[in-house]
Amino acid sequence: MPVMNKGVRYPAADAHAHIYPEKIAQKATASVGDFYGIPMDCVGLPQTLAKAGGDAGIDRFLVCSVATKVEQVASINAFIEGVCREYPQFLGLGAWHQDVADPEACMDDLCRRGLRGVKLHPDFQQAPIDDPRLLPLYRLAQSRGLPILFHMGDGRMDFSAPWRLANVLEKVPQLTAIAAHLGGYTQWKEARECLAGGRVYVDSSSSLMFLSSEEALTSIRHFGPERVLFGTDFPMWSPGEELRRFFALGLCEEENRAVLYGNFARLFGLPGAPHG
Repeated sequence: MPVMNKGVRYPAADAHAHIYPEKIAQKATASVGDFYGIPMDCVGLPQTLAKAGGDAGIDRFLVCSVATKVEQVASINAFIEGVCREYPQFLGLGAWHQDVADPEACMDDLCRRGLRGVKLHPDFQQAPIDDPRLLPLYRLAQSRGLPILFHMGDGRMDFSAPWRLANVLEKVPQLTAIAAHLGGYTQWKEARECLAGGRVYVDSSSSLMFLSSEEALTSIRHFGPERVLFGTDFPMWSPGEELRRFFALGLCEEENRAVLYGNFARLFGLPGAPHG
């Protein structure tokens, strides 16, 4: 079932979804909700994401989980690999940690598993985006053409402040960075000030319910519709509700197609990617 809006059919990809093994999914989901003080819409299980997203018409999902301890990296990456084999509509991002002892070996393992990039959550991992311990990761990702999805922005701390990503991009200028939450959760204005338009990708997750349409569109225009990815931040928000919020912005059909699928397809080399 495709995504439908005003009689138009759209392919759609969710560029920001979290999943967990069944034995910890309930606890992990509740912990995230407690951190943000937000009731979670769902439990972060792969089958729940596939069902809820599929019912909403989404046919591709970028899935990830975060390592808060270095010893979790290998097991999380094995889990994500296995889930992506079970659900061919899933593309996986690998976990990483600032204390990885052998970055090159870890990156080799991540690539061998077929993972398509890395997810970092600086606030959960208690490591600033521009921590020198992460520079080997950024250089390896740049050399292998892999994107890094950064949780961005939180006014309660500065681990993920937009200016820190700007620092990284000065040192590793060809890094493919996806700045989640329209560049900075609760720090949208700062993200526009620190991050140049057309320089990074951003996703729409955990933003549209907090921003007026005018401010959300200001961010989308700043970064460029060709650099914006639709994302739900599942299990925090339901895919169907996030699609309704997205379509309420009133973008034109061409922009809808780019944000919902075209940009994602181009970034990850999928069928249906626009040329150029």
